[in-house]
Amino acid sequence: MSRQRWIVHYSGRVQGVGFRYTARRLAEQFDLSGYVQNLPDGRVRLEVEGEPGEIERYLHQLGQQMAGYIQEQKVDVQPPQGDYDGFQIRF
Repeated sequence: MSRQRWIVHYSGRVQGVGFRYTARRLAEQFDLSGYVQNLPDGRVRLEVEGEPGEIERYLHQLGQQMAGYIQEQKVDVQPPQGDYDGFQIRF
């Protein structure tokens, strides 16, 4: 399979609850790169690159751990850019 870039926007009570730190910690368990960032409108943006199956497993685990805080998850799949080095929290 080829790598993909998934851009995911989470809404709900996703800021101030450890969402970004959980996302980064979980990403370290997978062969992924990207970042997670709080947005001014209260959502969280996550950009991740990797094999589609790996991304799906990662997002599933993140969704399970943060289920009480997520109201909506919107995913946009794009071609990879290859411009990430590891997985970071952006401020």
